[in-house]
Amino acid sequence: MGLLDGRIVIVTGSGGGIGRAHALAFAAEGARVVVNDIGVGLDGSPAGGGSAAQGVVDEITAAGGEAVVSGANVADWSQAEGLVQTAVDAFGGLDVLVNNAGIVRDRMFANTSEEEFDAVTAVHLKGHFATMKHAAAYWRAKSKAGETVDARIVNTSSGAGLQGSVGQANYSAAKAGIAALTLVASAEMGRYGVTVNAIAPSARTRMTETVFAEMMSTQDAAFDAMAPENVSPLVVWLGSTESRDVTGRVFEVEGGIIRVAEGWAHGPQFDKGARWDPTELAPVVTGLLTEARPPVPVYGA
Repeated sequence: MGLLDGRIVIVTGSGGGIGRAHALAFAAEGARVVVNDIGVGLDGSPAGGGSAAQGVVDEITAAGGEAVVSGANVADWSQAEGLVQTAVDAFGGLDVLVNNAGIVRDRMFANTSEEEFDAVTAVHLKGHFATMKHAAAYWRAKSKAGETVDARIVNTSSGAGLQGSVGQANYSAAKAGIAALTLVASAEMGRYGVTVNAIAPSARTRMTETVFAEMMSTQDAAFDAMAPENVSPLVVWLGSTESRDVTGRVFEVEGGIIRVAEGWAHGPQFDKGARWDPTELAPVVTGLLTEARPPVPVYGA
């Protein structure tokens, strides 16, 4: 018996990298998988060639699993809706949505164009929202019809979104937005039997090999800490029925490390009990910052 026997899973951006590892890991645990990928380059431009998603489906079916291809563009509203329908049509429902698709257009802040900002936020942030919205509508309708729902959404944020990353203003903003979407959706969808969590992974992919080449290089060791397959076990578990009581959380994952991201939390405060005068604030703010925990440094700073 697999941990995901009988569960139906969508994994976006699963033609390669972390997404491919997720799709294979879910299938290995008995899930039926919709392998979604539109086969574009790292920057979102047409890549040409055969279907990477079909290759993943072939791997799954060759191992005795069940999977189908989806070429839906998650940044397109109607195609995101169609992606959910693909799972319903192929397998009879949907239990788990894993949002993983993404692109990068890395530039220093002052050099980033409007098009580069829009392209990255469209795939990452809107792409997460669109699939979440349509999956949520499907599960809410089932719940309101009296059916039992035990569903999962697992989103993909990033350390760039949690701490910031030099040269990735667009990507960092989108990934921070995904963390916020995760919190809001978890608060709203729990009543319908849906948990919503996110991961912030560190692993070797097309994206990270470009930006963090030295960090992501394969080391001569028995354990390859940067292998994308290291991220998938937590994602699979979060998609299982065992994770029913876990929601609204972001987990950082790297190699064998799983870390809870504690995010923005209330820190030291001082209440005057009245309106402040600007001239009073220098020593107050200095004192509060002295008491506060230092922020995690921005990547690349």
